[in-house]
Amino acid sequence: MKIAAAALLLAASANAFTAPRVHNSRTATSLSVAQADLDGAQGMIDDILKTKNCGPVFVRLAWHDSGTHDCNVKEEWPASGGAIGSIRFDPEINHGANAGLAGAVKILEPVKEKYPEVSYADIFQMASARGIELAGGPKIDMKYGRVDATGPEMCSPEGNLPDAEAGPEGKFGGAGGTASTEDESAAGHLRKVFHRMGLDDEAIVALSGAHTFGRAYADRSGLGAEKTKFTDGSATKLADGSETTSYTPGGSPWVENWLVFDNSYFTTITDEFPDEELLKLTSDKCLWEDEKFGPFAKKFADKDAFFESYAKAHKALSELGSKFENVE
Repeated sequence: MKIAAAALLLAASANAFTAPRVHNSRTATSLSVAQADLDGAQGMIDDILKTKNCGPVFVRLAWHDSGTHDCNVKEEWPASGGAIGSIRFDPEINHGANAGLAGAVKILEPVKEKYPEVSYADIFQMASARGIELAGGPKIDMKYGRVDATGPEMCSPEGNLPDAEAGPEGKFGGAGGTASTEDESAAGHLRKVFHRMGLDDEAIVALSGAHTFGRAYADRSGLGAEKTKFTDGSATKLADGSETTSYTPGGSPWVENWLVFDNSYFTTITDEFPDEELLKLTSDKCLWEDEKFGPFAKKFADKDAFFESYAKAHKALSELGSKFENVE
């Protein structure tokens, strides 16, 4: 599955992705970005989110950019990976875990074109945070001013992101990436991935709760149905209580109202009689089965408790490996 099987299907193919156009944008030697430009970028992103209902795939894009971070790598930036915008380059955009994300980069290109001083890294993380908040989730105390990776040589190696199910040999993860994430259990694998980033068990469970938002696709993660009764193009609920059919049909959600960010993941996965068309993966179930994960999974059945922990974990994830400049 990799980090976020919560992904919105996009028409663009990852294999067809080409490097983004070069803009007169900030480099590692520039000093600041204007708050007015950040505000303008946010306004454009909000309009995209409201028009396309593409918040879930923006979350996945940002997480897959930042989730490559290895806190044990001590070489000079950006050797440790993280939220540096490198996901826009080949080969990283064409890693197996990033299937479908080229389309998300393409959707955000107009924002970069209009506000070239705002880094791709900031745009990706902003789109994720705004997607969460506009879907009814918590407001995240985001920090901006990230410096962009400038070329493919700054891409992270493949293999740093998590799996949802075991491979053909019965093990989760593998020996690739900056450190092996291979483990016989889902819980052990998740710890190897997220502890490598510098995140703790509470953050692992909180971030897993983002599966309340979006869908999994067989042609992206290898998981999920072609479509379900929740994703067949019929109306689905939004955070304001209205309904929409403005989404690309397909995929399998974890919860019924998959365009609303709430804590329903933590009440649906434990349902004794779940709907068969909703996902319940090994990496989901282990959050209740594992002795250390379990207390957090149960705690997050309370929405306020979940939102508090989630906002902290999302902020931490969004800043992993980032190099910041001043915001004027």
